[in-house]
Amino acid sequence: MKNSVVLFLAAVSALAADAPPVRALLEMARNKPHTAEFRNAASAAMGEDNIKKGVAVIGELADFLWVVEAEKQPTLYVDDEPRGVLRRSKGSNLWFTTGKLKQGTSHKFHYVIDGKLFGGRNDVPAYLPESYQQPGVPEGKLSEKLVHTSKIYEGMTTNYWIYVPAQYDPSKPAALMVWQDGEKYTNRNGSGRLLNVVDNLMAQKKIPVMITVLISPGMQGTRRMRSIQYDTVNDTYARFLRDEILAEVQEKYNIRRDGYSRAIAGESSGGICAFNVAWHQPDQFSRVLSRIGSFTSIQWKPNQLDGGQSYPNKVRKEPKRNIRVWLSDGSEDLENIHGSWPLQNIQMANSLKMKGYDFRFHWGNGTHSTAQGNAELPVAMTWLWRGYDPSKTEEVYEQDPEEKTKPFYRVRALNRE
Repeated sequence: MKNSVVLFLAAVSALAADAPPVRALLEMARNKPHTAEFRNAASAAMGEDNIKKGVAVIGELADFLWVVEAEKQPTLYVDDEPRGVLRRSKGSNLWFTTGKLKQGTSHKFHYVIDGKLFGGRNDVPAYLPESYQQPGVPEGKLSEKLVHTSKIYEGMTTNYWIYVPAQYDPSKPAALMVWQDGEKYTNRNGSGRLLNVVDNLMAQKKIPVMITVLISPGMQGTRRMRSIQYDTVNDTYARFLRDEILAEVQEKYNIRRDGYSRAIAGESSGGICAFNVAWHQPDQFSRVLSRIGSFTSIQWKPNQLDGGQSYPNKVRKEPKRNIRVWLSDGSEDLENIHGSWPLQNIQMANSLKMKGYDFRFHWGNGTHSTAQGNAELPVAMTWLWRGYDPSKTEEVYEQDPEEKTKPFYRVRALNRE
């Protein structure tokens, strides 16, 4: 499913130059769906092949359009609930419907045609308003690509970017947030929409004025270092960030040095990496955003090196760190030789709860995809930075009293009998 989503997005990108704006296409679906203009516009925006395969969907905010080609009338199911039958565009085998989706999360859909399942996708993000560029909101500036050569990872080269908000004042130290796999977020209107979210939340004063560092995994010659950096359970990557990358950034910008004013984020292996950095250096980073985190045995080596699968037990049995953690995962995440992503994230949530951590766990029905994390980003960022006071340099994070009254997470239903 992950590969199909990538191909779908690539197809949409290739057609974007000739496609109408999403709002215009939605209006055509409502007002003139039986015209060749609508059918051509849908094909340009969503991809003719995607329409035939039953994976075509497009939306803005809460409003979405589904289009599929079929000989018989399809019934649409969203998040396993029926949404009704589709209408045919007269003179064609093109069927369509519009509808609303809950924002701030991802959704799945499929069709039933003549009693048989057809098409569908598991990861359809419904973005919140803060994920879009807003009129009057000042935009920050993204640096050119910067290249660092490491001493800690001998000879490894790393690309990174620095995003400086319009509100940055060099005379006042700014907060900091670091994102792993940072190359994914350099396009403000790409699937991640991070730069839009940062600008909008900063303008709303829901997060502090902050410098954002987007850092890519390194290369040691022709060797990809991502898993070695991100999945290894020790302090090497934390030292690399502190002593090399951030040392360079701090030469250019006035950044706060207290962990209270610093957050770190990532997804998949980048998610465990973010947690690992804060676990080993809570004085440097006290706020963690982990999406589809790989708390599994990817870099585990028997009798040699600890693995990410140990983190639920480490959280329960080692001294509590003063960190705040947002976790996010979905029921259709990976299951492979390294472990179970959904079960390990549930274990992490229960361990954080048991130990009294200030944490939040968002559970959805997505695959190993960025969709859910991207859709919920404004909520996650607001929660992570809630209560921030620039006059302080520390805070003892306590579990929300309401969370203490809730039960542990349990698996009550399986996908088969």
